[in-house]
Amino acid sequence: MKTTHLPELPHGNFTQALVEFLASPPPGTPGEVIEALNPVSGSAADLLPPELFFEAVEQTPSAISIADPQATILYVNRAFEALTGYAREEVIGQNQSILNNRATPESIYQELWRTITRKQTWTGVLVNRTKQGGDYLAELTIAPVLDRHGELGYFLGKQRDVTKEHELEARLRQQKARIEMVLDAAPVVVMLLDAQGRVLLDNQEYKKLLGDLRGREPAQVLTEAILGQAGTDPIAACLAGQGFKNLEISLETPHGRGPRWFSCSGTPADEPDASARGYFASGTRGDRQLLLIATEITARRREMARAHLENLRARLAEQQLIQGMHEALAAAIYQLQAPMNVIHAASVMVRCGTASLETLAAMLDQICASGARALATLRGALPEEPREAEAMVNVNELLRQVLDLETDRLLAAGIVVDWRPAEVLPALPGHENQLRSVFKELIENAIHALNESGRMNPELLLHTRALEGAVAVEIQDNGVGIPGTDRYKVFEPFHIGWRSRRGKAGMGLAIAQEIVNAHGGSIEVDPGFPDGCRMRLFLSSAKSAS
Repeated sequence: MKTTHLPELPHGNFTQALVEFLASPPPGTPGEVIEALNPVSGSAADLLPPELFFEAVEQTPSAISIADPQATILYVNRAFEALTGYAREEVIGQNQSILNNRATPESIYQELWRTITRKQTWTGVLVNRTKQGGDYLAELTIAPVLDRHGELGYFLGKQRDVTKEHELEARLRQQKARIEMVLDAAPVVVMLLDAQGRVLLDNQEYKKLLGDLRGREPAQVLTEAILGQAGTDPIAACLAGQGFKNLEISLETPHGRGPRWFSCSGTPADEPDASARGYFASGTRGDRQLLLIATEITARRREMARAHLENLRARLAEQQLIQGMHEALAAAIYQLQAPMNVIHAASVMVRCGTASLETLAAMLDQICASGARALATLRGALPEEPREAEAMVNVNELLRQVLDLETDRLLAAGIVVDWRPAEVLPALPGHENQLRSVFKELIENAIHALNESGRMNPELLLHTRALEGAVAVEIQDNGVGIPGTDRYKVFEPFHIGWRSRRGKAGMGLAIAQEIVNAHGGSIEVDPGFPDGCRMRLFLSSAKSAS
């Protein structure tokens, strides 16, 4: 092994000073300094050869320097040269400030000097510079070396480059800050729970809910609600490695206006084992945790409740209307029974020749009065049709809505729908509900025709196109079709051409024609379509009738 001879130093042989330093280190000297300078077994009191201590210092991986009380560098080891880029010939005799890059606050240097001049060890971090001008963070320990009389003889410095550690810590802090920023910006309640249900991490929405619950821990409230309402223990599911999604639960908050609804999802999260035993076992699982996310859906649930209430209200109103019509028809039937009895009696009297003209006239008057009352009762049972405001309507949109409403019937009948809307249609002035009822009547007629035809391949074609000043709509099916003699008769009131007449009054197409005419258009059966039926509508873009 090559031996490096010590240079002559103005303050004597510092290797002997090292022996003295290790024999009686100053109070507060870090153990790692003593360990670095005394790597051999035994104590300094054994007075091992000074050359051995020198070689130990030369070969230690820590950057070591020795300076006099004025901070003039007397010695540096090889690790110091590698760290700073300076050869020892360049720094010996220079002040330690040669490494100062002016980035360290002056207050830290003042504290450093106060500490070491009091014969105490100082440990801290400085920003130093290399010979090439680069910066590095030095974790520095400076220990005073006292002579036999207890006076300062040397300063022993040990430094380590911690730049990469600092950069890694900074990146971790930045990553943590980004995660917290994203979590706090998320419009959902986020919490990370341990196996005992304790909160390890949360976000701003969690803290808001904490305030709304008047200090009750949201994690506990939510887990209890999930257990009570969904029958699932989220913590137990987490420990078993099972997640859950979109469990809807409700919470009652103090002074709240009704319950608040949340959609909860839980995901088990396994952390790596951070213990010493897990250092070499990278795949070892640590504690299992639960990531619980709660999305508030109160507005949606309230809207659903409002829609359900409106639907219930409409159904009740419809039920009352039907009940009223049933009562009116029953009353009309009862009222018609009287004139029918009178007519029967008059018929008997006429056949027997016992009726005089005056008697017959009185009977007829009675029949007319009873019939008038029955008709008045029936007219009163008819619901008043609400007036609909005129608006600009999109025919394609109305047809698509009707198709959506009839989807179940179309699927049940196995009908293939060929929907060919024009890419662009002009908006028309009209009444949406009225036109929607026209399209519904025509599509339902087509479904009925296809059902009666018994075809193996029932097809329905809907086609729209723009004309000059109008919109054309064609609804075509390959069903039983309409005979040529009935082309105009199908639009007459009470005309029914179906074999199955149940539930049909024969007024659908008559009403449809009336609505189309009111919108400045026309409706017809295409006589040139032999295989089934094709209904053609023309709706004008001019202002419709009120």
